[in-house]
Amino acid sequence: MSDPAPDVAPVVPEAAGLETASELTLHDVLAEHARSRPAQIASVCGPHSSTWSSLHERVLRLARVLADAGAAPGERVLWLGQNCHRLLETLLACGHLGAVFCPVNWRQSAEELAFVLADADPSVVVWQKSEIGTAVLVAAQRQSGNRATWIRHDRAEEGEAAEDPAEATGPPGGSGADFEELVAAASPWPLDRAAPESAAAVLMIYTGAFGGRPNGALLSHRAILAQSMVIALVRGYRADAVFLNSGPLFHLGTLMSTFAVFHLGGTNVFIRRVEAEAICRTIEVEGCTDAFLMPPTVAEITSLNADGRYDLTSLRVASGPPEWMAMVSADTSDWAARPGGTGQTEVTGLVTFTAFGGTGAHGRPSPLAQVRIHDDDDVELGPGQVGEIVVRGPVVMNGFHNRPELNAAKRRNGWHHTGDLGRREEDGSITFIGPKARMIKSAAENIYPAEVEACLRTHAAVREAAVIGVPDERWAQSVKAIVVLHADHDVGETEIIEHCRAHIASYKKPRLVEFVGELPKNGYQIDYDALDAAFGGGGYPGGTYRSV
Repeated sequence: MSDPAPDVAPVVPEAAGLETASELTLHDVLAEHARSRPAQIASVCGPHSSTWSSLHERVLRLARVLADAGAAPGERVLWLGQNCHRLLETLLACGHLGAVFCPVNWRQSAEELAFVLADADPSVVVWQKSEIGTAVLVAAQRQSGNRATWIRHDRAEEGEAAEDPAEATGPPGGSGADFEELVAAASPWPLDRAAPESAAAVLMIYTGAFGGRPNGALLSHRAILAQSMVIALVRGYRADAVFLNSGPLFHLGTLMSTFAVFHLGGTNVFIRRVEAEAICRTIEVEGCTDAFLMPPTVAEITSLNADGRYDLTSLRVASGPPEWMAMVSADTSDWAARPGGTGQTEVTGLVTFTAFGGTGAHGRPSPLAQVRIHDDDDVELGPGQVGEIVVRGPVVMNGFHNRPELNAAKRRNGWHHTGDLGRREEDGSITFIGPKARMIKSAAENIYPAEVEACLRTHAAVREAAVIGVPDERWAQSVKAIVVLHADHDVGETEIIEHCRAHIASYKKPRLVEFVGELPKNGYQIDYDALDAAFGGGGYPGGTYRSV
């Protein structure tokens, strides 16, 4: 029996002696697309576009760059930047090396970014100077002992001094080596090196700070590829899909579709951030068929394009206001008929889908996951009883980075414990009730009161603080802080809000502040129900039910 053909793209010299693997990795999928559809467009970002063949070559060159910079198997590579085709390339290069790629929330404050730099302890940081550079550089200065090699992915501006790549080990104060120069000069990373297992972690996404600090969820090749096929099924994606990556790629909300389109061989189009005119222009020029757009963005686009200056008819959408639907095309997939579900980063996004039917508000489980409802003793509950949603299957994360105690608690008895409350209905479908810990949902962002409260308490004038969510017509919920001041201090609402803006991401800061003499308590615990009743709290995910 002859040896299998080497797994290479047409642009790469053949490598011999490769062992076959039982399961695919992200790089295996890329290599197959490079062979099967070499001339088709894989990614677009402004004037840059890559065919599957050229994308494969760039990824192999970038793998060499990252390996030379220290990205060994298991090492973290951070992306401190906005959306770009290079983000996908860096992820795929990490996947080929066995390294772990971590796209960081670029909207965070310098203090929050410094925490991530310390916690992730990356060997390489790929960063962007434009728009977010000040926060990144301040964060780097606060973690000046970091060992990372820094690579700048947005080219140096005119008149800016270029650094010698050999000396550019990173900020503070520096630019880092140039991404494109390094890739162009590198030779492709050989394919005859040991490949990572499909169960190895390849992506780390920091979750919301539900315990007062964020945690990096480690997702495997297997989890990503398993989830991507389910998303492709429910969204009706095919190899001719053109997905607009306008939503932030540090969230799985967008990445789930990015991966599905990648897996099927479609085209991923990137724009740096959500901006209505850039979205309209890109949809028209690239013929985008799908996008991740939140209601406020849809409203902005509808207003901007009221005169029909942009042709958006290539875009498929499930539903929306009549004036919006008149600009686009109706999506006929199962997802469009019954969009939504429930899930979390730790299970690679959604784990139940309303597209699979049922009387439960959040549908039935993914065909690649088992879902149970357990009580506090980890005993399964029957239909109609509320308990914790637990999950197992290939979509479950490998664990949190550097959190052994939390991992043990989350993975007990062979199930991933989500920390979310749910109920199984009589027909077997699932209804999500709400998080066991309190959470505020503002547009697409999860805001954990524990994190905001911890920030509030760092203000010298604040003795106690509690945070609730109040209904917001535009964003679903807004953050309201209830603050008790020290007797000898007198500050106003603006100072409290600006204090939070300086230490945490702007979207997490309170929009409203109420000053009180005392917080209501149940024993030693703050009575959040009383705060909601007194200060207009409500609109929480899953309805009014909330457990503290």
